[in-house]
Amino acid sequence: MCEKRVLIVGGTGYLGQHLLQSFTEIQQRSPYTLAFTHHTNPPPQQLIRAIPHALPFQVDLRTGHGLHAVTQTLGQPDVVVNCAALSVPRACEMDPAAAMSINIPTALIKWLSSFSGKNTLLIHLSTDQVYEGTKPFYKEEDETVPVNVYGKSKVAAEQFVYANCSNFAILRSSIIYGPQTISPVPKSLPIQWMDSALSKGEPLDFFHDEFRCPVYVKDLVTVIRTLTDRWIAEGKQMQLLLNVGGPDRVSRVQMAEAVAHARNYNMSLITPVSAASVDRGVKSPTDISMDITKLIQTLHISPISYAKGVRLTLDAESSS
Repeated sequence: MCEKRVLIVGGTGYLGQHLLQSFTEIQQRSPYTLAFTHHTNPPPQQLIRAIPHALPFQVDLRTGHGLHAVTQTLGQPDVVVNCAALSVPRACEMDPAAAMSINIPTALIKWLSSFSGKNTLLIHLSTDQVYEGTKPFYKEEDETVPVNVYGKSKVAAEQFVYANCSNFAILRSSIIYGPQTISPVPKSLPIQWMDSALSKGEPLDFFHDEFRCPVYVKDLVTVIRTLTDRWIAEGKQMQLLLNVGGPDRVSRVQMAEAVAHARNYNMSLITPVSAASVDRGVKSPTDISMDITKLIQTLHISPISYAKGVRLTLDAESSS
């Protein structure tokens, strides 16, 4: 069997690094040629050393500059996983043009359409912030009414994928949490931040009225790996939209309480406040918890509970 080519777009980000690590671990059993794109140059040396067989390419997703080099070296990928995004809502609010140009994969899909061979499977990461946030447990067919620029850019990206791709899976992810990456990412990770803040023994405010379904990063990796393996094994085109969250609808208070419980911190340090009492410079949806029935039925994957994911994350931090 010829080697299958997998390209991780945004491979130096949080999810991207976890994907690279996972694909590297199974290379002995599954013959993949693995490549990834990065925006800053050079890519993190810690990551390069850990995954020496993965091919790095510097790519500007706004212009597509660098994708020609991918064609020359890798050829047409069998699977492209697009993890790249401007994903900080406040940053998107401050620079809507950048959010739209980065988050809508115009150059990437134009590049994919330049190949005349068998269709590439595009696995595109979207977000729970496409939903308005006025009710619990959104389903995939519910109307998308985003309340901020980030959500609007991701809805526009989904529409662009639908209009210009024939073989894709769009994954609407909730907050992604889990262990730190091989090369630590600069952004604050939710569980690690709560653990660090609560360990100082000082009272902290958390929202009691903002709800999400956080997903453990390795469950999201399993979803992506399953879709990749299915396409490579069966070759059946798909046009799939899935909510990818954890099974638990939790408030920010409940997220912090799970960390405090796992670490035996004083619960009284957690002060419930209303999200409406804080100006974050960007409107945030109140309840974008998601129904993941379709995910479970389609891929036969049941994400782990938030409490278990927190314990696994903290155990990984303790052993690193």
